[in-house]
Amino acid sequence: MATNATQLAKSGKFGDLRRRLVFLLLALVVYRIGAHIPVPGIDPDELRRLFQGQQGGILSLFNMFSGGALSRFTVFALGIMPYISASIIAQLMTYVIPSLEQLKKEGESGRRKITQYTRYGTLVLAIFQALGIALALEGSAGLVISPGMGFRLTTVVSLVAGTMFLMWLGEQITERGLGNGISILIFAGIAAGLPNAIGGLFELVRTGAMGVPSALIVIALVVGVTYLVVFVERGQRKILVNYAKRQVGNRVYGGQSSHLPLKINMSGVIPPIFASSIILLPATVVGWFATGDGLLWLKDLASLLSPGQPIYVMLYAAAIVFFCFFYTALVFNSRETADNLKKSGAFIPGIRPGEQTARYIDRILGRLTLGGAVYITAVCLLPEFLVLKYNVPFYFGGTSLLIIVVVTMDFWAQVQSYVMSQQYESLLKKASFKAG
Repeated sequence: MATNATQLAKSGKFGDLRRRLVFLLLALVVYRIGAHIPVPGIDPDELRRLFQGQQGGILSLFNMFSGGALSRFTVFALGIMPYISASIIAQLMTYVIPSLEQLKKEGESGRRKITQYTRYGTLVLAIFQALGIALALEGSAGLVISPGMGFRLTTVVSLVAGTMFLMWLGEQITERGLGNGISILIFAGIAAGLPNAIGGLFELVRTGAMGVPSALIVIALVVGVTYLVVFVERGQRKILVNYAKRQVGNRVYGGQSSHLPLKINMSGVIPPIFASSIILLPATVVGWFATGDGLLWLKDLASLLSPGQPIYVMLYAAAIVFFCFFYTALVFNSRETADNLKKSGAFIPGIRPGEQTARYIDRILGRLTLGGAVYITAVCLLPEFLVLKYNVPFYFGGTSLLIIVVVTMDFWAQVQSYVMSQQYESLLKKASFKAG
């Protein structure tokens, strides 16, 4: 077996796959190096004390998505969240602005134009957030070594450059590596903090801050949520599709049956990421400007929007459900699917081709999306309550587990698909050679 694998590697059969994997690993190495390059002008001891007082809050969630870059205030402190926010806005605008809707229908050229607008939006949001961070840091006594215009300019340039580089790196991973580049970067950031989170859990048990039964409950919860995510993500609703018979000359074609697979969760990890970005951005801005004595009501509002609070939980759940339906409508067009089935001579038994088929698929898809939205909401919220109760590291939350498991499954599925396509092409070449 090892000899065959070596021969295949030498023959270059999986050479392209190996190059893609190497590119992905090198890109992740670059990402982790950038997450340790600090922005100048910050007192690291004061910054450490600031984050120690924000455990389990908004800053902890942002820090988790950035792979710890925010707590070290590095050039990647903003992470990829401005790009995600810009993508949400761009997708929403395609339904509101007729010119963007027309661009969306133009195929690849229109998609490139919308991507260009998304990049411009990312730049604007990154500048706004970087300037807000610079002003907020200056408002904290002793945190900035030399406050002033020089610090603000350095901070804005460093953070914006880091975000734009991450956006470019994610696009390169999608094109030259494996998997969705943005999801891979978020996955890498969360996974980078898991060893410290596990060590922190054992430290809580060692110091007596958490009992052994509580630690076992947390571990069992993590295993149970992981099993649930894998079970649901592999689930499909298969719609029976029959192909009409066609006679060409003396031969009869068609008459076969197939299935149209619909996943329970077609939106993947996008809803919780989008929901976190949409809710935490205004909450963080409110927290930044709630420093004066006359703005105590803003401080109270920021505390109400922090993780674990009832208003945050309700808004987070509503945003997850909304983005489940919104993103599913983006990635799956039932009318287009019905038209394709009609053109290929396929039909669903008992359903007329065309408009009725589209409505039938929409009805099934709506039920599946509702079930998927309830599943994602439960996975993201239920563990958060236990995280707050047992005071375990924030990385054990449902959102982080969902992202890690789903991205891992998608990545492995793409690797398997790529290997199978390479083997299929090899078999075709051998068959052509023998036929020749």
